[in-house]
Amino acid sequence: MLRARDAMDRAYAEPLDIPTLAAIAYVSEAHFIRTFRATFGETPHRYLQRRRVERAMFLLRITDRPVTEICMAVGFTSLGTFSRTFRAIVGQSPSTFRAQRVVLAAPTCFSMSWSRPSSFGEAVVGD
Repeated sequence: MLRARDAMDRAYAEPLDIPTLAAIAYVSEAHFIRTFRATFGETPHRYLQRRRVERAMFLLRITDRPVTEICMAVGFTSLGTFSRTFRAIVGQSPSTFRAQRVVLAAPTCFSMSWSRPSSFGEAVVGD
């Protein structure tokens, strides 16, 4: 499972499918999905989407590249899917996220950790 997760971390922008990831982990596809979810708390697809969105957040924060270019650079092939996924994970659109960026006076490791989206479900507003 760690080999497959490391492959997703390294090659998040490349097209990765379950058969490829299961082969990296040396297990069947069905077993891979079940075991990955039990081990890491989310499906392989959701993990890969979250990693892509994390990278997009970083690029939106530090560059002025167009949102469409960032969408393609992190591995999404559709701007609509990217925007919908970004909003589901972060709670706001990529453009809104960029407009609200704040320069943090903290080491990068702390700011990245602080701004990382949660992997345990959707954020609930008002709780």
